[in-house]
Amino acid sequence: MADQQALDEVVRFTSDLIRIDTTNRGGGDCQERPAAEYAAEQLAGAGLEPMMLERTKGRTNVVARIEGSDPSADALLVHGHLDVVPAEAADWSVHPFSGEIRDGVVWGRGAVDMKNMDAMILSVVRSWARQGLRPRRDLVIAFTADEEASAEDGSGFLADEHPELFEGCTEGISESGAFTFHDGAGRQIYPIAAGERGTGWLKLTARGRAGHGSKVNKENAVTRLAAAVTRIGEHEWPLRLTPTVRAALAELAALYGIETDLHDVDVLLEKLGPAAKLVEATVRNSANPTMLEAGYKLNVIPGEAVAYVDGRYLPGGEDEFRATLDRLTGPDVDWEFSHREVALQAPVDSPTYACMRAAVEEFAPEGHVVPYCMSGGTDAKQFSRLGITGYGFAPLKLPEGFDYQALFHGVDERVPVEALHFGARVLDRFLRTA
Repeated sequence: MADQQALDEVVRFTSDLIRIDTTNRGGGDCQERPAAEYAAEQLAGAGLEPMMLERTKGRTNVVARIEGSDPSADALLVHGHLDVVPAEAADWSVHPFSGEIRDGVVWGRGAVDMKNMDAMILSVVRSWARQGLRPRRDLVIAFTADEEASAEDGSGFLADEHPELFEGCTEGISESGAFTFHDGAGRQIYPIAAGERGTGWLKLTARGRAGHGSKVNKENAVTRLAAAVTRIGEHEWPLRLTPTVRAALAELAALYGIETDLHDVDVLLEKLGPAAKLVEATVRNSANPTMLEAGYKLNVIPGEAVAYVDGRYLPGGEDEFRATLDRLTGPDVDWEFSHREVALQAPVDSPTYACMRAAVEEFAPEGHVVPYCMSGGTDAKQFSRLGITGYGFAPLKLPEGFDYQALFHGVDERVPVEALHFGARVLDRFLRTA
């Protein structure tokens, strides 16, 4: 069991890690090494032998293995990223890298994404060392760089260049699951992630005839690009239900006493009320235009215009996604992936999922555990190259009115101390028995 020192340490570690600024602005502009050194020091204090690995100087990853009591069992990967997205201090109530603990809440960038989970892992491992405990399965602990960008310096590098460190791992857990979702009607739902949509970040390029802004020009690159972007933005993607989403809808419908009619999912989502937020983004592919680049002077028609689109596709939906983009962009606009990663799906009838459910229910018996598919992605995509099935399991018990999902990459990111205590207890229970 997580002891009192573990509960104290999970709070301190969260605050300490937040104070280490690991802002990832993309393009290699990040230094995770100070946070990696901090994590390695805590692991070494638990008697482990952490390895620090870099593809690029300063972009540091940490990996350690804990031997389990059952040598015949498959190993489990437990991973968290050390980098965070940027934060503008002027927009925040507290400085985003203060790690301030105020009124029972830890404030700062990374409080939920995901230095809280990093701290939980460290506190649980150290608690086991003090108590002489071991997990049933071998555990591979990995703290990664670069998750908030391409993962090339993080999980991608580890999977491609150091697969031997993950020998025997068949499953993994990481962020974005087992948090409290309040439905506004008194129910507490704990969604566990068993899938991720694929990442299809796109670059669109329209070419035309450059010329004077006062002249007739039917080959205007900006016009061509704008038309394609409008078609993409207005496109209504067809319904596509994966096994994970079907399971989520079935369990939510049962919870609310609603007939499960998968022939009219939009109506079913309306009946689910606020709980529909858990699935509505994952019943279809999506493509949202996000950036435009064109021209250098107001009275000059440029010969080229560029746009960027955040595309996401469901497991099994990439071919449809590609074909749809070919049609929507048309003959005058080319598109390519600026970043692409696979969609993932994990079984919800596995012993590991059942163990996660049991761990949550032990400490939140009033809660209702359901599976869900993430609308975005995590490092599980890169680790899937090694045959590792990924789940989202970073447990937090949150008070009503605390909008966990809105705080991801949001202003005033924070996490309650009691939520961290709950997370350490649940994670300890799961990792010892999985």
